[in-house]
Amino acid sequence: MRYTDKWTDYELLDASGGERLERWGDVLLIRPDPQAIFETERKDPRWKQAHARYIRSKTGGGHWEIFKPVPDVWRIRYDDLVFQLKPMGFKHTGVFPEQAVNWDLTRGLIREASRPLKILNLFAYTGGATLACLAAGASVTHVDASKGMVAWGKENAKASGLADRPVRWLVDDCLKFVEREIRRQNRYDGIIMDPPSYGRGPGGEVWKLEDALFELVLKCTALLSDNPLFFIINSYTAGISPSVAEYILGVTVRAKFGGVLFADEIGLPVTSTGLVLPCGSTAVWKGKK
Repeated sequence: MRYTDKWTDYELLDASGGERLERWGDVLLIRPDPQAIFETERKDPRWKQAHARYIRSKTGGGHWEIFKPVPDVWRIRYDDLVFQLKPMGFKHTGVFPEQAVNWDLTRGLIREASRPLKILNLFAYTGGATLACLAAGASVTHVDASKGMVAWGKENAKASGLADRPVRWLVDDCLKFVEREIRRQNRYDGIIMDPPSYGRGPGGEVWKLEDALFELVLKCTALLSDNPLFFIINSYTAGISPSVAEYILGVTVRAKFGGVLFADEIGLPVTSTGLVLPCGSTAVWKGKK
């Protein structure tokens, strides 16, 4: 499992009984976590000092139970990247801290390539991967269907001192955007995607990632340049293992360009136990520098 120990403004303090205790800067939050299926003793006193706890509803969704004042918006930093946080109605804060290990990966690949690179970030959320690629010197096309998330990404870029870097911020359906880019014959040297488990198309049609991922990757393969650098698939969908995503990259991208593959879980170190909590998975294809 890959993970980073470079966070200073974020810390996974403990996990137990379907929940995790986290420090986001000076703010302590308790949030649900489906991987924390173990019932361990909650020895850390900060379980009782949390600012807020997210309570799931049995009918879907949930709400925050506030114990202490929580800022409407606050900031944390990872290396030279700055993120604005706020507790949202579906338990998130605007950052998936486990993804920092992939931000480091993409930054390293871009810097080692030492050539101009165009990167496409699909389902780009609040822009963690976008910021990492911009900071490494690439130009980025950032695509997400949520206007609010794209605006949030812009705010993070500004906070990180990256607002003047070459980036396109696009509110669009990712699959439709890819299809139009194929027709326009636009090409990219790297593609990052973090698709949701479920989604709705522009006509309201429902799609499941298990059914849509292969077609999406196949179409994205047509967007790669003659000498692409990487293709990265992140997933939080239980039905798609790292090896399945790796296989899909193998029969699409590697079949066309050669290169190497690897896939693994990504996670976060837990301070109370010294162990690593799995948080998702990533499959990576790497081409020539």
